[in-house]
Amino acid sequence: MTVAPDEVTLEEFEALAEAAPESLQVELINGRILVTPAPDGDHSEASRTVARQIISERADLWLYEERGLAVPAYRAGRARVDGAVAPHGYFRGQPSWSDPEGVLMVVEVTSGTEGDAEVDRIEKRDAYAQAAMPVYLLIDRHRGEVTVFWEPVGGRYVHESRVAFGAKLPLPDPFGFDLDTSELA
Repeated sequence: MTVAPDEVTLEEFEALAEAAPESLQVELINGRILVTPAPDGDHSEASRTVARQIISERADLWLYEERGLAVPAYRAGRARVDGAVAPHGYFRGQPSWSDPEGVLMVVEVTSGTEGDAEVDRIEKRDAYAQAAMPVYLLIDRHRGEVTVFWEPVGGRYVHESRVAFGAKLPLPDPFGFDLDTSELA
């Protein structure tokens, strides 16, 4: 059954997401319900590569994996991000779909098909910019590259920088270090 996005309430979406099997992730991005496969092992290792470097450079921050965020883009949204970088303890006491205000960076790792990757490249990028997420890091396993977007203004990221796997990617403030992508190659 196909349901138009404006026919689904947040409560209905959250019930659907809760009932989904562990093999699927269900998100509500820009008014569309997206269903993608659960991450594989290489996906998890890519997240760990980023997490290890962030913790090494910024002991006050943590990369929270598979975190649900209420992403209030032009329509109410719910994103299950691969990683949310925030101060230690930020999510304490928050619900399953947390307030993203204190999140400093969102990390996504492509998985599934090329079509699934387009969601991370375009739809999620735009939703995160509209939600004023300060930094969006995309690890694109299909293209073998890492892109960082930062400084959201008017629902779009002003800056973007991209490197091929194996190169170092300078991360903007508040990170201020070069992300080593050699383990992703």
